[in-house]
Amino acid sequence: MLGKLARQHDPNVLVGFDTADDAGVYKISATQALVQTVDFFTPIVDDPYTFGQIAASNSLSDVYAMGGRPLSALALVCFPDKGDLDVLQQILAGGLSKMMEAGCTVIGGHSVRDPEIKFGYSVTGMIDPQKVWANSNAQILDALILTKGLGTGVISTAIKQGKARQSWIDAATESMTTLNARAAEVAASGKFTVHAATDVTGFGLIGHAREMAAGSGVSLRIDSAKVPLLEGALDCVRSGFIPGGLKNNREFAECLVGYEENVPEEIRTILFDPQTAGGLLLSVARSNADSLVAALNNSGVPAVEIGEVLPPGKPLIQVA
Repeated sequence: MLGKLARQHDPNVLVGFDTADDAGVYKISATQALVQTVDFFTPIVDDPYTFGQIAASNSLSDVYAMGGRPLSALALVCFPDKGDLDVLQQILAGGLSKMMEAGCTVIGGHSVRDPEIKFGYSVTGMIDPQKVWANSNAQILDALILTKGLGTGVISTAIKQGKARQSWIDAATESMTTLNARAAEVAASGKFTVHAATDVTGFGLIGHAREMAAGSGVSLRIDSAKVPLLEGALDCVRSGFIPGGLKNNREFAECLVGYEENVPEEIRTILFDPQTAGGLLLSVARSNADSLVAALNNSGVPAVEIGEVLPPGKPLIQVA
């Protein structure tokens, strides 16, 4: 809808909404730029404190995906008029715990009465204008690195239906409450050449890979056997715990995907799974790929090389 409105022309906007990037970047000096993002959603786990943690982790992720450092946040709250305020306090406390872990100061927020609980943050960060990770600068021959496993969408659906095993819940919760801070810190250390980045969230791996490929004018190859999956993810797919967002993602983007015959149907499905607080997808110079994966792994980040960047062609995304 934004594309249908009058266009604003501001030379200080380094990253806007044109390439569907993760956050906006606004230059304020030769060495400083603001990174701005906002995200909020309904509960996906039963525990309010954990929900707050997940919402904060998810909101912060877009700043990390640009290579930025979060500074401040405003809380966004929708809560029932007669809801239990102890629940709200736990949600806010969970969110604050992750903001404190990130070194990001909560300086206020806004709340409205709403029959359905919703929570998240608007986050502002800082970045060097010369070091922005846009999603539209992937280079041919780059390696693709993913820092978290897929599966939070299907597991969350199983949770809502009361069918999730505790080990699945634990795996998904750990993933969703883990900040992308360490992954971003290692990748942005100056030792590696990161050409493009995005975080894998609501559009699934294929959806966000599509944005990277289209914005960069390249095509991508993904080795599906190397894509990391959370415990229980394939069990959920096989049991039919398919969220509506996954179906929408697949209907929208699968026309741009070409599969090799040996890729199983459940793997094809999970590639479209909408993630909450998912990992970073990094397009990295081939010469740096192995050393970056090793550095991430040594820092406790379960990163895996999952594919490569190819010259432009059809299909836009090849899945082997």
